[in-house]
Amino acid sequence: MTQLIDRPVRVTAPPGDSERVARRRAFLEWIAVHALGVAAALFFVLPFVFVLLTSLMSDQQALTRDLIPRTWEWSNYRQVFETPGFPTWWRNTLLYAGLGTVLTVVSSIPVAYALAKFRFRGRNLSLMLVISMMMLPPQVIIIPMYLFWAKQLDLSGTLWPLIIPMAFGDAFSIFLLRQFLMTIPNEYIDAAKVDGCGELRTLLRVVLPMAKPGIAAIALFQFFYAWNDYFGPQIYASENPGAWTLSYGLESFKGAHHTDWNLTMAATLLVMAPVILVFFFAQKAFVEGVTLTGVKG
Repeated sequence: MTQLIDRPVRVTAPPGDSERVARRRAFLEWIAVHALGVAAALFFVLPFVFVLLTSLMSDQQALTRDLIPRTWEWSNYRQVFETPGFPTWWRNTLLYAGLGTVLTVVSSIPVAYALAKFRFRGRNLSLMLVISMMMLPPQVIIIPMYLFWAKQLDLSGTLWPLIIPMAFGDAFSIFLLRQFLMTIPNEYIDAAKVDGCGELRTLLRVVLPMAKPGIAAIALFQFFYAWNDYFGPQIYASENPGAWTLSYGLESFKGAHHTDWNLTMAATLLVMAPVILVFFFAQKAFVEGVTLTGVKG
């Protein structure tokens, strides 16, 4: 007599179903892991999308609750460029940001190098003075500085009171670059001096090539600051429309009784575009310079 032994029967899913389940599980895991990053990305991207869509609307639709333009008004950007004074504001901003960045970098490098690699009496005191200048709000000294530039040198109505001081260094740039130069081993500098290099040649031939990420970081910080500066041009150049910058000139798009929000948004995008492009192409050097700053090598 044969005995039938009951054995559990394992039901296996078809190969296609198991692969589909695995892909779905991997997709859900990816969403769970990156949900915070996706939310943060949407938080920063959606305002730019709103500005872009509004800039392509007509003047009447820009005042409604519509989110999508009924007609895509690309002529708004041409109209912004044809606004009286807009090319002048663009040229002034390039002069202010470009020349100011060059002067800041050139004047900050020697000071940062001295504070990082030289041993002299009063070095710590000098560093504390640089840090204290970082903590000093510009509004505290704006009145005596304005009286000096406007009354003594008669430079009101121009951007030179904002550009000339950059030739004497910037406290934040000096401190940031000094922290980066501290990561460069002293052995490289000692080897250059053994080979007969003086301090200036050592700085130019050895230190600067190794400090490119730090220099790129302070250059970008200074460029972004000058490009977006509103307070300085308002104080010194407000009386002369020929010296306005883009950030201050945007105020003219707001009228006393009516504001063309579509043109204002188009002008805002044109102002932001160079900064976004500069950061996009220089982000590798910028991030490297910031992340390596303060790490002792």
